[in-house]
Amino acid sequence: MRPEPGQVLHFSEDPMIARFAPHVAATAQQAESYVWAVDWHNAPSYWFPRQCPRAMAWATARSSDEDRTLILGPGGGERVHAVEYGWLEAMRTVKLYAYRFDAARFRPFGTPAEPHAWVSEQSVLPLGPAEPVGDLFALLEEADIQLRVLPNLWPFWNAVVSSTLGVSGIRLRNAKPQDQRV
Repeated sequence: MRPEPGQVLHFSEDPMIARFAPHVAATAQQAESYVWAVDWHNAPSYWFPRQCPRAMAWATARSSDEDRTLILGPGGGERVHAVEYGWLEAMRTVKLYAYRFDAARFRPFGTPAEPHAWVSEQSVLPLGPAEPVGDLFALLEEADIQLRVLPNLWPFWNAVVSSTLGVSGIRLRNAKPQDQRV
């Protein structure tokens, strides 16, 4: 489930949103109100239940061979997403939907070279009804993204943020505490 050319996506567990109004996200680090969406590259970061904590890493042009081997591993492709065991059932059963928007209504948000999101400061209407995303495990497999399931995300997260890989962490506040063991 990725956007077509000229589109961005918003993922939600609510299939009945008719109009998206700008708001300040609960986890926002800025005071501005936005409607949030993602592009083709960042869509896989949202193939999860909304509250699911996940840590993600991927190879970039500046990634070292050592970090690729250490973190992505042999046969692991160019990208890995990690979750905790406690979220597997939610990933299997969540009903996730994608809304398509005209990308012309949005601007990139984040670093100019690699925006992590797209935002609109005006209300936007989806291009059509919400589309079921389907089997999240199948999506990850089709996209050649390794899904790593861990007892605790923090050792992985600590390793990826100090690596040369591209990284993203979403809803990490919902992960088990760093020192908690299974």
